[in-house]
Amino acid sequence: MTGAEPAPRVLIADDQTLIRTGFRLILAARGIDVVGEAADGWEAVAAARELRPDVVLMDIRMPNMDGLEAARQVLEHVPGCRVLMLTTFDLDRYVYAALAVGASGFLLKDVTSEHLAAAVRLVNTGDALLAPSITRRLVERFASDAAGPPAVHGDLAALTPRELEVLTLLGRGLSNAELAAELTLSEATVKSHVARIFAKLALRDRAQAVVLAYETGLVRPGDRGARAAGR
Repeated sequence: MTGAEPAPRVLIADDQTLIRTGFRLILAARGIDVVGEAADGWEAVAAARELRPDVVLMDIRMPNMDGLEAARQVLEHVPGCRVLMLTTFDLDRYVYAALAVGASGFLLKDVTSEHLAAAVRLVNTGDALLAPSITRRLVERFASDAAGPPAVHGDLAALTPRELEVLTLLGRGLSNAELAAELTLSEATVKSHVARIFAKLALRDRAQAVVLAYETGLVRPGDRGARAAGR
């Protein structure tokens, strides 16, 4: 159809054959092309490098190589590919680690057919699946498990004071509309700030921005949406 977005090409990585088959049938019925399947992390990385999918549905817990390491390698070797983690737990510590390496979100394995297809299409556009507040909940639960105190990322020096303020509020879960109201800016201006932050820090999406804000100490567990700058 002229002018329509091309359907994403998907790779499914899960050690359960029934999960792979079910997801393939669901996606195919909605016009999404499944270009390959993998039963473990090693197969997932090899298939992603060969097939260059747009989106990988990656099970977290697989034999030979887990989904976290597989996601890390896929995102390193297949530029532009997006990874959605599959899990049976909505607060799985591995999900947090996957977000930190650049995964675009996670899906529970009992996801509805409509949500599965919509999630694949969403991350293919470059957006993150997780709402910032859900990402924040994951980060708050598991960030404290990291070894040592958070160190400020060196690249943060590239941000202007306003961009640093925007990143801090992103980390606290504010939407663009809430950022605009908090900073007395237009949404268009906020979007420009967010885009520049992502470019300067090589961030893929808002989920990764939330993780970075916690890991650099800009936001601490328990912080909420109040302004940080000027305190």
